[in-house]
Formats: sequence, C-alpha cells, structure tokens
Amino acid sequence: MVWYAQERFSVRLEWGIEAVEQLGQTADCIIIVDVMSFSTCISLAVDNGARVYPYPWKDESAIAYGSEKGAIVASTERRLKSNGYSLSPCSLKDIEQGARLVLPSPNGSAISFRAKDSGAAVFSGCFRNMAATARACRHFRRILVIPCGERWPNGTLRPAVEDLVAAGGIISYLAEKTWSPEARAATSAYHQNSPYGLSTLGECASALELAEKGFAEDVVLCLNVNVSELACRLQRDAYIAV
Repeated sequence: MVWYAQERFSVRLEWGIEAVEQLGQTADCIIIVDVMSFSTCISLAVDNGARVYPYPWKDESAIAYGSEKGAIVASTERRLKSNGYSLSPCSLKDIEQGARLVLPSPNGSAISFRAKDSGAAVFSGCFRNMAATARACRHFRRILVIPCGERWPNGTLRPAVEDLVAAGGIISYLAEKTWSPEARAATSAYHQNSPYGLSTLGECASALELAEKGFAEDVVLCLNVNVSELACRLQRDAYIAV
C-alpha cells in the first residue's frame, strides 16, 4: 500500500491536479470541486440543459477544440458587461438549452481534462449540488474527492477554503462510506461553517478577490446551497446532467 493513497477508506480526499496523477488510477469515481467558479458554472449550465466541455488551456487551441466539438468557446476573461460566456457564473445563468460550450480554466477544467483518462467516472460538484452529487456517486466503491484550490501568482497551489468546505459537504452525504482522515477533516470544516449558512465564506480570500474585481454577484451564486437537483457527470468529453 502506498502511504498517501488512503486505500483503506472508500472516500479519499487530495488536492489539485496531482491528486489525479497520484490517486486517480485507484478510484472508481472522481469528484472535482472548484467552487469559485468552475464547478458553479458547470452546475448552472447543466441545469439549463447545456453541455460543457472542459479545456485546460487559455490559448488559440481552445478555438480549434471548440470547432472540433461544434461548440462555442467561453471568454478566457471574466467580463462585467457582455453578452458572452465566461468563468463568471452570472454569464451562464441564462445559457440556452442545448448549447455546447468549451470552458477553459487552469484549475477545474484542467483537472477534469486530465481525470477523463483515469478510467474513473468523473463528476463536478459545488455547493449548489452537494446532495445531488453524493446521490449520483454513492454506488461507487472507491471515491476520490478533489478540492481544486486556486493559484498563487507564481503558479503554485493555494488551498482554497471554499473548495475544502464544499468537498466536506459532499462527503457528509456519503455517511454510509468509510472516510479517510483527509476526508473526515473536510467534513469537519463543512460542519463548522454550515450553521452560519456558509455566509462566512463570503469573506474568504477567493470571495474577496472576486468582489474586488466587481463580481460580488458571482460570489452569491457560488454560495447557494443545494438549489440544484442535478449532478454533473463528464461523458464523451462534456459535462451533462445525470
């Protein structure tokens, strides 16, 4: 047994893209949690009947990938006033049913893109669909939950508390499973914050960053709890409703 694999437990937790690299092959199901804002964008789009193709690179190759998939490509920058789509959840609230969207991002999309080659079923989860995600995943024997975190300016991982809390919320609905110490710690973070309706997370670093840039409305959408009954599963390169 590899010391970091958490193999004695049915629900495991590890951070970032290295979690896929190191633990993905030992999981039957991977749940990717990137609350602000990738996973929230996926949930909003899927709720409206859209298909979302995660893509890791914010460059011209995304346009070629979109053409290959017959999909429009989201802007690589959030926009305050625009009719286009981006990583701003507000931009996806009214996406049309049947739309196909390529969503480039360096965290949730990059990890999703890598995870699809792991052989595991891949889901995206957030506060909006914690219970639905757990319901869709509970029949899998080995579940790996990946809080994505954010990036420091030098590109290194910045663990993000909102991802840890949402991961813990999903795990808390998998009460019949055995939890690794890492997974159990995440549920403790969730239960510590949930009595406040998660309002305290409106002052976490990621929320303050978005608010400073003019995206306070996005923060509100990201902190909505269990307002969606749909889980989001990656199938044939796109997230769809299950």
